Amino acid sequence: MTTPSSSGIPRGGPPLSEEEAEALLRGICFKTGPPRTVGAELEWLVHELRDPRLPVPPGRLAAAIDTVRTLPLTAALTFEPGGQLELSSLPAASLMECLDSLAADLRAVREALASLGLGLSGYGVDPWHAPRARVLHEPRYDAMEIVLGRTGPAGRAMMCESASVQVCLDAGVDGPGPLGYRRRWRLAHLLGAVLVAAFANSPVHGGRRTGWRSTRQALWTDLDPSRALAPSADGEPRAEWAAHVLDTPVMCVRTERGPWAVPEGLTFREWLRTSRPRRADADDLRYHLTTLFPPVRPRGHLELRMIDAQSGRDGWMVPVAVTTALFEDPVAAEAAERAVAPLAALAGPAPAPRNPLWRVAARDGLTDPALRTAARAVFAAALEALPRIGAGAEVTGAVAAFHERYVLRGACPADELQEVAS
Repeated sequence: MTTPSSSGIPRGGPPLSEEEAEALLRGICFKTGPPRTVGAELEWLVHELRDPRLPVPPGRLAAAIDTVRTLPLTAALTFEPGGQLELSSLPAASLMECLDSLAADLRAVREALASLGLGLSGYGVDPWHAPRARVLHEPRYDAMEIVLGRTGPAGRAMMCESASVQVCLDAGVDGPGPLGYRRRWRLAHLLGAVLVAAFANSPVHGGRRTGWRSTRQALWTDLDPSRALAPSADGEPRAEWAAHVLDTPVMCVRTERGPWAVPEGLTFREWLRTSRPRRADADDLRYHLTTLFPPVRPRGHLELRMIDAQSGRDGWMVPVAVTTALFEDPVAAEAAERAVAPLAALAGPAPAPRNPLWRVAARDGLTDPALRTAARAVFAAALEALPRIGAGAEVTGAVAAFHERYVLRGACPADELQEVAS
């Protein structure tokens, strides 16, 4: 949920027509071409090194934020509303370039925080503190809390207490092959449930077990469906996504002074037609895109947002490597499609993440037989593909170890988190 560069005062460009908005969405959200780049966004919970169960006082957290902002990092550094730290890589020409660059930045961040007595933890939700207070008070987050709060407490928890690993991959090519954008769009929504189950890492929230292996995913399920659901994965992606964007209520209308307006129920399409409370322009549409949070978000590339943050210093590398291998290698992509095809019947017609398949993935992880079978097949395909896409022995070994430790046993990281609640 990195705040975009256009999140401030609106630029006041020429007003946008409904037809122009549709054309713009079709052009900017699915940019097609041979897959060439990969990126990742890593979110982390910041905690006290001496005892992570102790909340970090706001003053110490603010000082830490100021310190980390001075580091010469390659990745973009941002902070989430609850103080979670996020590193967003630049688009990289290869998997290893992405991993190596993020690893170097992460080492620098950890060293700077350690000098202040703070550390980073990778869990899908904060296992110790709920609710966390919001530490960023900006018009965007003020509006977001109001809008997401209309459906209950899950919105604040998602904003302030959750963390993820997000993988960003090119949308794909025009055409019917395994790297075609239509097939990649559909694959992402079925494979996404497997990734939720395999990497579930949030069974404890605020010191209590929740009954979910991925409580983070359960929170997303409880959010406003118009903002957190995916449009149909079976139709034409450009048309389905453009309609979804225009028919979703706006989160806010930015203003030059004072708090931003937070209308209720005003879709972007209605805003274009009525020009109220002011005329909307192309920058407003681009900003509106950043306020939609489906599990797969097209932003020129595909942003896969369903993976819980992972524990350990390098645990985050495994989901990035696995997902990249399954999408970037044509042989692995076809194997993944075959492996997840039976899951379509379990998902049913409802969109992710509210359909039965995604709920089972978040609750049961790989104890579910269908998800376990699919996970074993896609991990095997990824392991075969990693050397072909240039993955180093250390990365391939980490994936193999995760495969043996969890996937082959029908388990996930959440199954080992018994002690965190104590």
